[in-house]
Amino acid sequence: MTKFLLAVHVIAAIVAVGPVTVAASMFPPAARRALAAPDDERALATTRLLHRICQVYTLVGVAVPVFGFATASDMGVLGDTWLIVSIALTALAAVVLGALVLPRQSALVEGAGDRQATVRLAMFTGIFNLLWATVTVLMIVRPGSTTGA
Repeated sequence: MTKFLLAVHVIAAIVAVGPVTVAASMFPPAARRALAAPDDERALATTRLLHRICQVYTLVGVAVPVFGFATASDMGVLGDTWLIVSIALTALAAVVLGALVLPRQSALVEGAGDRQATVRLAMFTGIFNLLWATVTVLMIVRPGSTTGA
């Protein structure tokens, strides 16, 4: 059962978190293009699409910690420091995405914002991506792991 849970956890992370990190990273430059050319429907459509991708895959991303907890429980590592740190960083990434990235994307899609808003959004997106990269490294390296990797 552990291998199944781990496989679903990893696949969910790739399928859900990957598109959010890519789309969120592409959003600020797309929003700058849309702001620079307000009559360009294609630029606006691009920002709407990227924002929609972020919203949808954020919801799908809920599966990642659900299967992560199930996997950790099955493996008996719920109390391990590396996992607790990973959980905290995942929660922080969720807060950054939900409170700082998605609302700012929404505001820009709705026409509220300027170039400076895209710069702040890019910074928050970078923080979100850095948090996920750190969690990924912790999940691979697992300090104290007995795998020898």
